[in-house]
Amino acid sequence: MFSFQLNFCLFIFLLLVCRTSSLDTYVAAVYEHAVILPPFTETPVTSEEALMQMNKNIDILEKAVRAAAQKGAHIIVTPEDGIYGFNFKRETIFPYLEDIPDPQVNWIPCTDPQRFGQAPVQERLSCMAKNNHIYVVANMGDKKSCNTNDPRCPSNSYYQYNTAIVFDSDGKLIARYHKYNLFMSEEQFNRPVEPELVTFDSPFGKFGIFICFDILFHDPAVALVSRLNVDTILFPTAWMNVLPHLTAIEFHSAWAMGMGVNFLAANLHNTSMRMTGSGIYAPDKPIDYYYNMDTEDGRLMISELNSHPRLSPSYTAVNWNSYASSINNLSLTADVFSGFIFFDKYSFTALADAEGNLSVCQEDLCCLLSYRMVEKRQDEIFVLGVFNGLHVIEGKYYLQVCTLVKCKSTNLTTCGEPTENSLTTFEEFSLSGTFSTNYVFPEVLLSGIHLAPADFQVLSDGRLISKSSISIKPVLAITLFGRWYEKDPEQQLMLQGSID
Repeated sequence: MFSFQLNFCLFIFLLLVCRTSSLDTYVAAVYEHAVILPPFTETPVTSEEALMQMNKNIDILEKAVRAAAQKGAHIIVTPEDGIYGFNFKRETIFPYLEDIPDPQVNWIPCTDPQRFGQAPVQERLSCMAKNNHIYVVANMGDKKSCNTNDPRCPSNSYYQYNTAIVFDSDGKLIARYHKYNLFMSEEQFNRPVEPELVTFDSPFGKFGIFICFDILFHDPAVALVSRLNVDTILFPTAWMNVLPHLTAIEFHSAWAMGMGVNFLAANLHNTSMRMTGSGIYAPDKPIDYYYNMDTEDGRLMISELNSHPRLSPSYTAVNWNSYASSINNLSLTADVFSGFIFFDKYSFTALADAEGNLSVCQEDLCCLLSYRMVEKRQDEIFVLGVFNGLHVIEGKYYLQVCTLVKCKSTNLTTCGEPTENSLTTFEEFSLSGTFSTNYVFPEVLLSGIHLAPADFQVLSDGRLISKSSISIKPVLAITLFGRWYEKDPEQQLMLQGSID
């Protein structure tokens, strides 16, 4: 009898432990930070001067961390470049860097700050996490010494990495990620030899992390989801908005939906660089977001998320070319003309009537649109566009895009140029394409740069459609933004190398 009672009590204890150690939901926070930029980035400063500058930003970040923790947040993400700013050279960023060890060393900088040499920034971040009992995600610079035996070793004998780090609620360093896909102006940093797939487990799900420009490439971004099955992506960024398809809130929410994960995006706030747009995104909709080009204010956002979103009944796998490929005897629109979106040459056809069915193709990608406007305005023009090719401006990556987009004016030569406002509303729309890739990101952007989470849905056959209860809101762009990763030049080289 005693043995039975003992075993029963042990069972109840283990059950309670399991329930308390694994959360079905959690509270996430992201902070869009109006970074205080250093007065000098062209000439080096001392380490003391660099630390004084960084502490100005860390003081602000600490207030955001404390506020998030007081409101029950389990984790907070802060932006890329949020501690020291941008526009550095290799030699001028160096005083801002610290040696960030491998998290396997089991280190809490708050309680043992000198273990790996001077690390005042890591110490402060660790103490923020520990004192507020919250996971803290931050971005800073890492330096790793090298010597002349290494043919890749830079002239100053240090590798310098754009780095994201995570401290758990005890202040322990649990994740370190070196940015792989550097943006064109990041000459102050080195690229790791291989992309790092960085994850960590928590009581509220499995997390992966990458930085800014990484999101446009397969590795490490897609690999974290497709191979390592993370629940949530942590995304520090310094994102410059590009209309009509690559504003931060638009693309980041679409990526969350296309990949079926939670996405915590913290952007810098700097209107002179067109930087704004942070959010907490679930696979089915944006939970909270912030976009503000009118003031220099940052913003703290806090929301509850499902810890394991792909286990949710609302999650549906999508075959992106199923519907469009099933259409027999596709009749192409005759009036097709060329235009450019972000330097890519699109094929366009205008929406001449208040309602209709249109199609336009480039090579083997055909885009299909069915629509009905509330009214056909004479002062605005919309076009259906398609692009199937290699984008080559700030990076080289292969796109397949179907888009319904407002032209800047009634002159067709302005179609594809950035514009922020619209008066045209749609009662119904259905957009689909004969995509060759499984990676397609659905976007709906409204006039004034707003999202439309309640107004559209993606069907399992690949159609992006309006909901029957669609609100009457003017539209800027409705887009299926596809990435055909296998046709990227770097992927082609890797494939060729494996064949050789």
